[in-house]
Amino acid sequence: MMKGATIAVSCAVLLVAQTSNEACAFSVDQLSRRESLQALIGGVATAIVPSVVSILPALAAEGDEEAAVVAEVAPEVAPEVAVAPKVVYHSALTEETPRSVTRMGGLLESFQDGNRSIRMMVPSGWNKFDGEVGAYDIKWQDLVDKSENIKISSTPVKSSTTSIEVLGEVQGVGVNLASKRNAKLVKATERLTDDVLFYRFEFAINDGTHQLLQLCVCKGKLWSIDASSTEKRWSKRAELYDNVFTSFMPKLA
Repeated sequence: MMKGATIAVSCAVLLVAQTSNEACAFSVDQLSRRESLQALIGGVATAIVPSVVSILPALAAEGDEEAAVVAEVAPEVAPEVAVAPKVVYHSALTEETPRSVTRMGGLLESFQDGNRSIRMMVPSGWNKFDGEVGAYDIKWQDLVDKSENIKISSTPVKSSTTSIEVLGEVQGVGVNLASKRNAKLVKATERLTDDVLFYRFEFAINDGTHQLLQLCVCKGKLWSIDASSTEKRWSKRAELYDNVFTSFMPKLA
C-alpha cells in the first residue's frame, strides 16, 4: 500500500521550506543532488512527505541547484512586497515520554538494526521487506491484509539541522500535510523521548485509508515512519500502531 510512505524523502525537502504509497529515501550516491530534491518535491502520490517538500530551509544554502529546485515550488512574492523575517519555532515541550517496550501479549516483538542504528517493537509474524531504493528503508506488512503495513524511511540532512522543529509548529505542519494529500487531519502531537523530538500526525484520507505518520531528526538524518490501514480496520490496529511508533528510536544508545 502506498498511502503513507515517503516520509524521509519528501521530508528531506523538509529542509527547504516549511512544510501515500511508498517512502522516498534517496542517497547522494544513487541520484544527483538536484534529482533527489526534485524527487522529494514531486514525491510519490502519497509519499510520506512529498507534502513536506519544503521543510528544511537548510538546503537552500547548500548551492544554486537546491535553490533553483526550491524556486520551482515556492510561491512568488512581488518584488515591492516586504517579507517579514522568518520566525524560528522552538518546541516548549520539556517533559519526556518513556519509550514503549510493551509486547502486547505477543503481538509485538523487539527489533534492532545495528547498521541503521534503530530499535523498535514490530508486529510479530508480519512479512519484512528490506531496502527498496526510492521507496523505503524497511517495511513490515500483514500476512493477510496488505493494506496494513509499516514503513520506515530516512534521508540525510545538514549537520546544522538537529530537530524536527525546524519544520515549524506541529499543528501547522499537520494542516499543510493534510491539504497536500486530500486528507483530514485527525490529530497532530509532539513527543520528547531520549532528547529526540517526534512529530506525529493522524490522517483520514478520502480514499478510505487511515494513516499515522511520525517524523524526527536524529544523528544527521530525517526519519519517517508511517503506518496504514483501511478506515474500517483502524480501530483494530490503532493501539498496535501507537505502541510501534512510541517504541521507535533512531539511535541505539
